[in-house]
Amino acid sequence: MKYAKSVEEFFESHQNYSKELDLLREILLSTDLEEGLKWGGPAYMIDGKNVIGLGAFKSYVGLWFHNGVFLEDKGNRLQNAQESTKAMRQWRFHSLAEIVEDKDLIRQYVLESIDNQRAGKVHKVQRSAKGAVSVPKLLDEALKQDAALKHSFEKLSTAIQREYCAYITEAKRETTKERRLEKIKPMILGGQGLNDAYKSK
Repeated sequence: MKYAKSVEEFFESHQNYSKELDLLREILLSTDLEEGLKWGGPAYMIDGKNVIGLGAFKSYVGLWFHNGVFLEDKGNRLQNAQESTKAMRQWRFHSLAEIVEDKDLIRQYVLESIDNQRAGKVHKVQRSAKGAVSVPKLLDEALKQDAALKHSFEKLSTAIQREYCAYITEAKRETTKERRLEKIKPMILGGQGLNDAYKSK
């Protein structure tokens, strides 16, 4: 999977869903949300804080509500983004017709998400107690095989180390874990946090 280097590159690389993505983008940008890029996909923020993500896959496009657990979901459209995800909720669309039909409802969910963000309704991630970071096996093996990578990783703050570990652990498929590992290696070597580039936008 190739990660887009810009929002426009993301849209250009998903021509099969161009109309669906354009309409969802139009809805999102009709609000106060700011558009940026995170992990190769469009991210929509308020005051630099993630509110909604936009993604495209083989059989659907979707909106990811980062604190969707707080949404009323009156239309019963949301599903858990992943089994392990506590706060994030996803709304999938398989056709342009679905988006057109639910356009007003989508906007309601988006506006509610913005209100929740501004009201401070944000899921607090439970951090583990002080002590060593639990490094996933794949990343641990990479650190053992690459002294420079290990040295760079150890220089990072505990919080940033945990972000990288969670990024690998949260992937369900082994191939996804491996892709993510290759993506973060140059970031670790550069002394960056997982979201540094995104935060600077």
